[in-house]
Amino acid sequence: MDLDSILQQAKPIVQQAARYIQQMALKKDTLAVEEKFKNNLVSEVDREAEIILVDGLSELIDNAGFLTEEQTVEQTKQEWLWVIDPLDGTTNFLRGVPAYAVSVALMQHDTVVLGLIFDCVQNHLYTAIKGEGAFKNNIPIRVNENTVFEQSFIATGFPYYDFSKAQAYLKVFEYIMYNTLGMRRLGSAALDLCHVATGMYDAYFEYSLHPYDVAAGALLVQEAGGNVTDFAGQDGYIYNQQIIAGNQAIHTKILELIRMHFEV
Repeated sequence: MDLDSILQQAKPIVQQAARYIQQMALKKDTLAVEEKFKNNLVSEVDREAEIILVDGLSELIDNAGFLTEEQTVEQTKQEWLWVIDPLDGTTNFLRGVPAYAVSVALMQHDTVVLGLIFDCVQNHLYTAIKGEGAFKNNIPIRVNENTVFEQSFIATGFPYYDFSKAQAYLKVFEYIMYNTLGMRRLGSAALDLCHVATGMYDAYFEYSLHPYDVAAGALLVQEAGGNVTDFAGQDGYIYNQQIIAGNQAIHTKILELIRMHFEV
C-alpha cells in the first residue's frame, strides 16, 4: 500500500469536510441538535461532514472498513480501517468556542499508519505517516525537550459523563495545578494531541475516550518524537478509553501520577 499516495488523496477530502464545517459555523444557531447521551451532543453538521469523509475515503482503498463516531456507514472491521471523527469538539462548535477539528486515521491490523487532523478555526492541516515523521502544513514538527516538570504545561479533558474516576482525576489535577506552569482543557482531544506534537503542551492525558478521538493525534505525537500509552503504560490507548501523550520526560511523570491515584 502506497501510504504517501493515500495521504495526498485524503487531504482534499478532509479539507472538503472542514470547509463544510466552516460554512455551517455561520449558521450554527439554526442547526438541529440532539443529545446522544448525557452532555454528548451531535448536530446535522457532524453527520453531513462524516458522509463527505466516508464517501471520499471509500474510493481510496478497496474493501476498507469504517469506525466512525456518527455511524453513518456500516461499522465493519477489515485489515484496513478508516477511523473518523468528523467534528471533534462539537460542543465548542455549537457554542462558538474556536477549537474544533476533523480527525481521520487509517489503521492496518489495529496499528495506526496514517493520520490527518484539520484545525477548522486556524486552518492548519496536521499529517503523519508511520515511520515518516509528523507535519503541520507540510512543515516538520517535534515535541518539546523540556524535562522539568515544574516548568511543564499540561493539557487534559474534564469528565463530562463518566464520573466514576472523578476523585482520582481530581487528585492528579490538584498535584499538577500546584506543581506546573498550568493546565488547559481545550475540549478537543484531536487538537490537544496536535499541540503536544508541536511542543505547545508538554503532555496531555484524559479518560473516557474513543478510538476516533485519539487515533490520528496519537500517531502525530509518536511521529513527532513523543510517547503515547494508556494509564497502565501500555499501548492500549486506542481501545482502552484512556491516554497519556507527551515528551518522554513529562509523559513519565504523568504516568507516575496516574499510577499513584488510578486503578490501572
